[in-house]
Amino acid sequence: MPEMPDELISYEQIIDKFEAMTKDAESVQRETLKAILERNSGTEYLQKWNLNGRFDDPQHFKSCVPLVTYADMALYIQRIADGDTSPVLTTDRISVISLSSGTTNGKRKVVPFNDKLLADTFQIYYISGAYRARLFPIKPGGRVLEFVYGSKESSTKGGLVASTATTNIYRSESFKIYKKNIQILGCSPDEVIFGFDSRQSMYCHILCGLLYSNEVQFMSSTFSYSIVEAFRTFEQDWQQLCNDIKEGKLNEKITVPSMRASVSKLLKPDPDLADAIYNKCKNIGNWHGVIPLLWPNAKYIISIMTGAMEPYLRKLRHYAGDLPLLTSEYGATEGWIAANIDPTSSPENTIYTVVPDIGYFEFIPLHLRHEGLKLDNSVATADYIESEPVGLTEVKVGQEYEVVLTTFAGLYRYRLGDVVKVTGFYNSSPQLSYICRKNLILTVNIDKTTEKDLQISVDKATELLKEENVDLVDFTSYADLSTVPGHYVIFWELSDSLNEGIVKRCCSIMDETFIDPGYVVSRKANTIGPLELRIVERGTFRKIIDYYTSHGGAVNQFKTPRCISTNQALLDILNKNTIQTCFSTLFS
Repeated sequence: MPEMPDELISYEQIIDKFEAMTKDAESVQRETLKAILERNSGTEYLQKWNLNGRFDDPQHFKSCVPLVTYADMALYIQRIADGDTSPVLTTDRISVISLSSGTTNGKRKVVPFNDKLLADTFQIYYISGAYRARLFPIKPGGRVLEFVYGSKESSTKGGLVASTATTNIYRSESFKIYKKNIQILGCSPDEVIFGFDSRQSMYCHILCGLLYSNEVQFMSSTFSYSIVEAFRTFEQDWQQLCNDIKEGKLNEKITVPSMRASVSKLLKPDPDLADAIYNKCKNIGNWHGVIPLLWPNAKYIISIMTGAMEPYLRKLRHYAGDLPLLTSEYGATEGWIAANIDPTSSPENTIYTVVPDIGYFEFIPLHLRHEGLKLDNSVATADYIESEPVGLTEVKVGQEYEVVLTTFAGLYRYRLGDVVKVTGFYNSSPQLSYICRKNLILTVNIDKTTEKDLQISVDKATELLKEENVDLVDFTSYADLSTVPGHYVIFWELSDSLNEGIVKRCCSIMDETFIDPGYVVSRKANTIGPLELRIVERGTFRKIIDYYTSHGGAVNQFKTPRCISTNQALLDILNKNTIQTCFSTLFS
């Protein structure tokens, strides 16, 4: 699909092109691989594997080039960051380095970012946006309330710009063209997005959104957590926001000079608007439906809501009322994978359709160990048994896979670490549901607990919270090996206090919900101790965000790490703020 011109777009044209490429996904994949290899045939990395000019043969490519992880590529990428201008991974010039969030395993990945990856970003935005516009047409010249935050740029040893992937996108000229093409305006000045103080930026985003409350057509963020956090803040600050609007003067707590100056230009005394907002908030009660109440012309909220974001859906729905929640595209810092072309599906049931020309894709079939399956030529990793990768159109419905990427940005047969399930096909391109990260996150003995296992356990226990009208704000975990036997520790932050009996019941429910056979056997044999639940003070997970952003991270890319076993700094924050502890009584 060609890059979008600097002119107003035709959504129907975009859809027609996407329909055509998905009808012939296998041929598109072959051509995409050929284009990647021809473009980068002169690189040190590809020459190492002796492809001998056979760029149109996927099987030859797979037989020559090995599967790799980030660890295998790190030295090559570091050379580029340190100033090696030879064609190490790509023949395209690399002038920017993207930094991953680092919240998955505590370590930030450094990934090459080039113009082709930027073009891919907007291609997938346009595809998802075209299908979304069919159901939710946006008034030209309307506004979007975006909870987006840039991070500070730094320079690598070799003088390359290093920043988060989202910051690289927001700073690009292509982003301005994209906004022009979809005929939508933001509410906040750039100085708010790039204010580098997430608390102050969040306040100003809300304030600017209120100033344009009747013009806002939809609300967005990179991750849904950002919207939930914004409205938790709004619950505390709404009266001050009303006062700012009434007096036309910005709160003194906004101290970043550029942010303060840009927002102050938008403010003028507006007692009528302030009183209208005040009266709505004064009578709303528990804040249910506050978003459509204050932004009556908003048609939907869009963000990443799958995977690690699912725990925040209940609170987001509370704020959103009947306003539709739409999940955005599927990708990672390393590259894009799929678009959401069915905006009607709920976040929990979101299906992503692979874009066949955005990269070359392979899928490693995965089978859970405790399913007892033994496969020929299989390899065991963590809690999965895996077999040989298959191509995009060779996947089977109902099967789980790990995603493998080959991209125009210099990654070849790169194991992304994401587990997806094939739910069907759109024309001949597979449709995927996101399952989890493949990483094993908790282990003490012979147990192998994944992020998905942890999520199921927490979900089961928090059903009790609904009866008490208490929300789980956030959670994480670690395997405590300092005790004999070792045991799992789960940290919870709650919206209100709970009596000790309910906390103990929640703890035992989590303990009995872990289904990994190694965990169950070890608990019964007392080679893993009773699960421990620690309740932390309100605001503790906000302190984790503050720690993360103070070390160069951006709120845009923040995902609460579900295991902190390797991050002593976060463990110290959580332990310091623990106010209540209990142990499971299961098997006692």
